[in-house]
Amino acid sequence: MQRTNFGEMACSIARTLDVIGEPWSPLILRDVWVGMNRFDQLQADLGISRKVLTERLNHLVGQGVLERRPYDNRPRYEYHLTQKGAELVDLLMVMAGWGDRWLAGEAGPPVLYRHHACGQISHVDLRCAHCGRSMHAGDIDLLPGPGAAA
Repeated sequence: MQRTNFGEMACSIARTLDVIGEPWSPLILRDVWVGMNRFDQLQADLGISRKVLTERLNHLVGQGVLERRPYDNRPRYEYHLTQKGAELVDLLMVMAGWGDRWLAGEAGPPVLYRHHACGQISHVDLRCAHCGRSMHAGDIDLLPGPGAAA
């Protein structure tokens, strides 16, 4: 079955899904972010098949969100976030905030985030880059951008 190529759509959400829309990809990025950089660590934590993990890692490297770094004389590699990948982790933090709010249940969130700058436990908060005020779906209008489809 041929997979739809979302990367060709004139939509930034679709293009992002082309990179990380497969369910294993965000979990792999999460694990690399927290320091699980080797294939065997990723496989053990996720319980994913070697074949699927290899495919996902190759895809994420090909998309420029992960980079391979050799760590042994044999062809063995560690995986590290690129700048592009680190910015995707910001997206994952927003997803985690949604999951904490709507899906954590009485147990509460499984992970807390301590902000380096102030040392406080906090959460991601979307703000306008110009005025600093809260910015959520109901606070914006969508306008055609320079890359909009004709």
